[in-house]
Amino acid sequence: MTKIQETALKIQNSVSEVFRGKAEITDMLLSALFAGGHVLLEDVPGTGKTVLAKALAASVGLPFSRIQCTPDLMPSDITGSSVWLPSSGEFQFRPGPVMSSIVLVDELNRATPRTQSALLEAMAEKQVSADGKVHKLEPPFFVIATENPVESEGTFPLPEAQKDRFMLALSIGYPEEADEALIITAQRGLVHPVEKVKAVTTKEEILAAMEEVSVIHVDEVVLSYLISLSAATRKDERILAGISPRGSIALYKAAQAYAAIHGRNYVTPEDIKQLALPAFRKRLILKPESVLRGYTTDGIITELTGQIPIPAYKAHI
Repeated sequence: MTKIQETALKIQNSVSEVFRGKAEITDMLLSALFAGGHVLLEDVPGTGKTVLAKALAASVGLPFSRIQCTPDLMPSDITGSSVWLPSSGEFQFRPGPVMSSIVLVDELNRATPRTQSALLEAMAEKQVSADGKVHKLEPPFFVIATENPVESEGTFPLPEAQKDRFMLALSIGYPEEADEALIITAQRGLVHPVEKVKAVTTKEEILAAMEEVSVIHVDEVVLSYLISLSAATRKDERILAGISPRGSIALYKAAQAYAAIHGRNYVTPEDIKQLALPAFRKRLILKPESVLRGYTTDGIITELTGQIPIPAYKAHI
């Protein structure tokens, strides 16, 4: 078992104590973390989005902060601001909650576009600009945002630039009946089980895992398959804007991490196909007439990945 696989397994086992029956979702969340990306969790209320984020943060033992988005939330409430100190006669910068390692942005679509944009620089460039100064964010820096897709009152659609900053967009879905029974019985106590989760890894192990992911081999055959999937979205008549190179890069890096946590030092075409939907679903823009005809981004991506043959590949690593 590789070092990164050991690290991932410890986190998976810890998270599974409170987030049950969705091991694949945890795998993809870790893939984004180890690849240096960010994740958007999109699903109806009560499916465990916040529990998953809090369980991961507690398991990795990194500084954690939570931003509860509301329409009156200001950009400075996220990035921080300077405060006048009469005792010293000068301004002092007070860091905002975004200046942490694991940042949970709950109900992102309840924040105004202006406030949403405050996250863009941090997510894309790992830095915060405030009061004319640039504050670097130390790695690892991982944003987990949640969104309720069915409620529209009091919400603001995420701009395309914001959605493009998320490496993966995951939909949790409802648990199986047996798992739901375990979830219910686990919460009979006065304290939520997630509050009992302890750190099982260290910052150094996370950084080592990120370093290991960056050298995972991607063969030309696998890269060609990835590019063919991206190109197919640009040629489809139902799609207004297909996958950009940034989207291809997101899939490439996520696949490297996904392969690593499964004990391989190379990416397979199956890894690419597995991650294509969460990597692409928020990056496609359908034509208005396609939406009216009932097409969805998930449906089109699933269709395209089914049409493009998976190339034969045998690793020689």
